Amino acid sequence: MPQQTTDHKPDVSKSNPCPPCPPTAKTWEKCVYWLGIGLGSGLPKRAAGTWGTLGGLVIAIPMLELGFFGFLTTTVLGGLFGSYICGKTSKLMNVHDDPHIVWDEWVGMWIALLPLAYDYPLNLVNFNPINFNQWLYLLSAFGLFRFFDIIKPFPIQWVDKNVSGGFGILIDDVLAGIMSALIILAALLY
Repeated sequence: MPQQTTDHKPDVSKSNPCPPCPPTAKTWEKCVYWLGIGLGSGLPKRAAGTWGTLGGLVIAIPMLELGFFGFLTTTVLGGLFGSYICGKTSKLMNVHDDPHIVWDEWVGMWIALLPLAYDYPLNLVNFNPINFNQWLYLLSAFGLFRFFDIIKPFPIQWVDKNVSGGFGILIDDVLAGIMSALIILAALLY
């Protein structure tokens, strides 16, 4: 008989170990679990969401080489599959919206970077590690996304409390990414 997923979220202000993938999980479930915990970026006991967001940023930097439409396509696919990835990982952990599930942070971070992908491609071939503007754009997207993901202004907080399942885990971070992207877009336009 399958275990029921708990309805409560762990207290993120405390140090929480990452619930392991069950040893009985099939190979494809283990792959989904590893995607759910951001290929390990969500494993730290404290601030798993922040570390997961950083992992999403690190993955996004080479993805920006795909150009805007490649980056957009990858982000959309990440969001479409994200509901399943987050939901399945939650079931494997037997905890609803465990903070170690960070695929949603990855997708939210990628959404926050969309205006930068369109307006300011990094071009890793010509990436200059001391170029202040390139780092400012990346750090601004990271900071804004973390701000909205932690503070959860309306409608993010309402969605976080009222939408369940894998979609519920994902959608609040999608909204945080959209809010961040709108601020970055406004800054780029003015």
